[in-house]
Amino acid sequence: MDFETLLVELVGGNIVLILLAVFIIVTISLGVRIVPQSEKHVVERFGRLRAVLGPGINLIVPFLDRIAHKISILERQLPSMTQDAITSDNVLVAVETSVFYRIIEPEKTVYRIRDVDAAISTTVAGIVRSEIGRMELDQVQANRSSLIDAVREQVASQVDDWGIEVTRAEILDVNLDQQTRNAMLQQLNAERARRAQVTEAEGRKRAVELQADADLYAAEQEAKARRVLADAEAYATQVVAVAIAENGLAAAQYQVALKQVDALNKLGAGQGNQTIIVPANALEAFGDAFNMLKGRG
Repeated sequence: MDFETLLVELVGGNIVLILLAVFIIVTISLGVRIVPQSEKHVVERFGRLRAVLGPGINLIVPFLDRIAHKISILERQLPSMTQDAITSDNVLVAVETSVFYRIIEPEKTVYRIRDVDAAISTTVAGIVRSEIGRMELDQVQANRSSLIDAVREQVASQVDDWGIEVTRAEILDVNLDQQTRNAMLQQLNAERARRAQVTEAEGRKRAVELQADADLYAAEQEAKARRVLADAEAYATQVVAVAIAENGLAAAQYQVALKQVDALNKLGAGQGNQTIIVPANALEAFGDAFNMLKGRG
């Protein structure tokens, strides 16, 4: 064997080894798949689903299996959608919604639905119209949280076959047309005017009640004062009667004299009375009263 033949054999053998090494490297690279944490990979073999690779290092059969789909499992947000709906009291509203979801079973999402975002949007629109159609306008405004819960639950149940988990559904706004807004504004103004009238009427009623209470209280106090005065007069009459019983006519004359003196004092205290005419018997009554006072002293 000459040198040229040996060189050819060596070069040919090295080429085979090199090609074998390259084949082994390519095979290993095709058989080992590293999946990121935020993704799942769908593997097909001859066009059919073979497996779903999770995050980390995975092995597949080179040249037979291939990565057909790389699906992100991160939470997604659909663009805000606005759809018209009619309430049970025939009011047209424009409802703005937003939905958050994530893919949990990529094989269902890949092979059962073509455009998952459009499908979810259509489903949400139908559910929102259905739920709002059962409510009156006031209920839509007041029970927004319950409406959100109902939308989320129904969307979650309907998209379950698509391998999707609805994490959140939000109703961002409920808008009314201008005509309905004007009507509601008029109703609000009328309600405010009615409340003002009611408040004013209640104030007048309360004032009348307070005045009646004050009049009643004054009457009660006056009656009480009269009872006290009557009791005092009765007591004085009783004292006089006892005095007359004990002292005879002199005590009676003494009381009469005191009454006459008191009447003259009141007469003199009156305005415009400059001259007082005193009967003669009044002077005698004064004298008798004076003598009786001296005697009592």
